[in-house]
Amino acid sequence: MHTETHTGLESPKGVWWQPAHATEKLWVTIAFAWCMVLFAMMPLWHWKGGQNPSGVRARTDPQSYYKRVNEMVAQYRVGDDKGIPIVAPPPGSDVYLAAMTFQWTPILKLQKGAEYTLHLSSLDVVHGFSLYPINVNFMVLPGYDYGLRVTPNESGDFRIICNEFCGIGHHTMVGRVIVEDPPTSAAAPSAAHPSLTAALGGGR
Repeated sequence: MHTETHTGLESPKGVWWQPAHATEKLWVTIAFAWCMVLFAMMPLWHWKGGQNPSGVRARTDPQSYYKRVNEMVAQYRVGDDKGIPIVAPPPGSDVYLAAMTFQWTPILKLQKGAEYTLHLSSLDVVHGFSLYPINVNFMVLPGYDYGLRVTPNESGDFRIICNEFCGIGHHTMVGRVIVEDPPTSAAAPSAAHPSLTAALGGGR
């Protein structure tokens, strides 16, 4: 028995291709049009949707970044929670948050209505910054310092969840951001459904 083989450079013999049916052409056209809509939404959503925070980015290395984190901890430490330092930097300062397997450090204590520059970087592998229950998602890569200008306007005790699988202890990687009302002003009514700009300011 002889079996005939073909390569990708040769067309098989016989009638192997038929013109597309009108229905198939319709669905291909709909799919292409939808792809173009999604393509156009990427830049539009970045500038108008408020879901992709813009900020400053710089190259760094894990050792240098961790040194800055420890300097901030030494200067603004106000307590501990299960061995993780709690820091309360003053309004307007640069705040450094480090991701490592499998924890976020330090715990941040910020003031409502104050502006900060939040720096994010990983000390080992790729992690994901997701602020729960607020819809804030950001990929944190080693070797890069991401600086986001943020202004919390919702007080509370928020959780940071890693939404990029980083290893066997990924599910335990939970951090905290504590937002307190200013000591000299009364608390303002909070928004019912805070968004990126509501929770972290999303400043550009």
